[in-house]
Amino acid sequence: MAAVTELDPLEVARSLFRDQPAGFPYENFDLEELILPEDDDMGIRSDDDEEEEEELETETGFGSVIVVDSLPVVPEDKHEKLANVLKKIYSQIGNVREGGIFMPKDANNMSKGFAFVEFFSPQEAQAARAQTDGYKLDKNHTFKVSMFDDFDRYAKVPDVYAAPEIKEYSPTENLHSWMLDKLSRDQFAIKYGDEVAVLWNDGRRFRSEEAYKRTYWTESFVQWSPMGNYLATMHRQGVAVWGGPSFQRLARYSHQNVQLIEFSPAEKYLMTYSSIDPTNPREKVQVALNVFDTRSGKKLRIFGGNMEDYAIGSSAGPGGALRWPIFKWAGGLEDKYFARLAKGAIKIYETPDMTQLDKKDLKLEGVQDFEWSPAEPLLAAYTQEVGDRPANITLYRIPERTMVRSKQLFNVSDVKIFWHPQGDYLAVKVDRFTKTKKSTFTGFELFSIREKDIPMDVLELPNKSEKVLSFAWEPKGHRFAVVHGDTARPNVSFYSMKDDKGKPGIKLLGTLTNKACNGIHWSPMGHNIVLSGLKALNGQLEFFNVDEFEVLAAAEHFMATDVEWDPTGRYVASSVTSIHQMENGFNMWSFNGKLLYNMPRDRFGQLCWRPRVPSLLPREKEEEIRKNLKEYSRRYDEEDEALLLQVRLAGAAAGVWCVLRIDAHLRYADNYKDLLRCTSAR
Repeated sequence: MAAVTELDPLEVARSLFRDQPAGFPYENFDLEELILPEDDDMGIRSDDDEEEEEELETETGFGSVIVVDSLPVVPEDKHEKLANVLKKIYSQIGNVREGGIFMPKDANNMSKGFAFVEFFSPQEAQAARAQTDGYKLDKNHTFKVSMFDDFDRYAKVPDVYAAPEIKEYSPTENLHSWMLDKLSRDQFAIKYGDEVAVLWNDGRRFRSEEAYKRTYWTESFVQWSPMGNYLATMHRQGVAVWGGPSFQRLARYSHQNVQLIEFSPAEKYLMTYSSIDPTNPREKVQVALNVFDTRSGKKLRIFGGNMEDYAIGSSAGPGGALRWPIFKWAGGLEDKYFARLAKGAIKIYETPDMTQLDKKDLKLEGVQDFEWSPAEPLLAAYTQEVGDRPANITLYRIPERTMVRSKQLFNVSDVKIFWHPQGDYLAVKVDRFTKTKKSTFTGFELFSIREKDIPMDVLELPNKSEKVLSFAWEPKGHRFAVVHGDTARPNVSFYSMKDDKGKPGIKLLGTLTNKACNGIHWSPMGHNIVLSGLKALNGQLEFFNVDEFEVLAAAEHFMATDVEWDPTGRYVASSVTSIHQMENGFNMWSFNGKLLYNMPRDRFGQLCWRPRVPSLLPREKEEEIRKNLKEYSRRYDEEDEALLLQVRLAGAAAGVWCVLRIDAHLRYADNYKDLLRCTSAR
């Protein structure tokens, strides 16, 4: 019997694959060196990777191909035009391969109503399916998009039905848990380097406390939803939202290369945005906007096209770019309407169908800007002068499209619209040309929305030649502040919308002169304001009580770039972001300008307070509480002191326990040394 020759698998591999690197197939190599330790992802992999990899696994090798059904059936001479339309749509989402669009034809050279589109990667194909399934090409054709591999998978479905495994119900964590903090603390999120942390602000004990921290949690920035229930993180594949005490992932929204997001006021919907630069000079910048149901993650509507079609009026930024948000949500908590500017019109859409209101535009020739009231579906629109027709500010009630107030404006250079946070007032800053047309001056048209017939007052600065640098309404109040002047140290004036008798009328309360100020920041509760000299003014901060018209404190946060109040008006955070290479981090201040603590952090990116859920108390009850604040404060101060005492005692007890444990260990060590000495002596 002939001897069997034993084959060396390494030699076989070398003979089959001759052009491999030296050492192939890597004999004497310890594979264990390549395996990451268990539960150690080296800070790179996310908890989504397994799920995403499983989803992108393909058996046919066509994972980067999608099938677009419900296309128009067209003759041969229109094939190229339809293919170009498909390329225009899908190039906004990913990189379509050269010749990667194929439309089958029948015996008469008519297209069959579907096409194959091939991308460079399965990830792009998955994003294209998610973003365009249900896309309306026209009124008769709505895309039905599938993965090519889906057909193979469906063909393998067994004929005998097998009941799916029923998963055990797992309740979602309480999304309002942070509102139940016994010490009534607020949370804020910070991003620095590759880290994101959510912290408790423990101002009464002059420190912050970590609630949650994660590395590589986002690829650009984080954003709280308007009522604080969700924290959104940004990724190449789309957006994820997180919530609950352990910040579980609640939903994902697929949008390839997403850049910006906007929640609706009541958090029912999420809008995402991305832009795609052209690949050749003949093409134009494309934009893609998706509207999602926040809870289900379902895509409800897709908007897209050339950027120039959206860069209209106030939506147009420098160099043809866009100003965000492009779509603006109506005020209130119904999330019923959203709108955008178009040429000579405002396009208003209604939820949940995401269709245009009454299937027609709100026609306004020369419209340049609009803003919704924060409290109701009331819309203020500015139309510029057209021919002999003057400019106008007009208020419309939606959905009736009823014009409730209008004011003509003449010799207009520019207009800015400022709604009061509670929708009580509307300020329109109007820059007008002088008679010579060589310069401009600024005035304000001020509307009292809650009064009968919406009366209007005009405000002009004493010195008409001064520039208005900033304007801000007092939240939950009737006052406003204006920064004006032509020097590095402008003036700050405070006005009231009520006269001495409490009736509608503009009243000057006072002016602060020669202030190192380029920003004004009202407390969310009103009454107090921070005057900031940021960036070029080196972080000058002045804490001011408007009720008493007195300076509470003057301070400096060198090189500060941002100032933000907490939701309660008790604390103020100033920060230096990474636009400066040095001094990065934040300072925490009390409302009256006392520095409580600071936190230096390299490559500091942002600080954002977690919003609070709106109060359920009516405004009258809030006013009553404010008037009797001392009585309420006395009771709650006693409760706060008791809670703080418990915390201090718990901390002290823990400290005593640690001291006793250390003492016990030291005594044990001394006894052990004595025992060793006795043993060696014997």
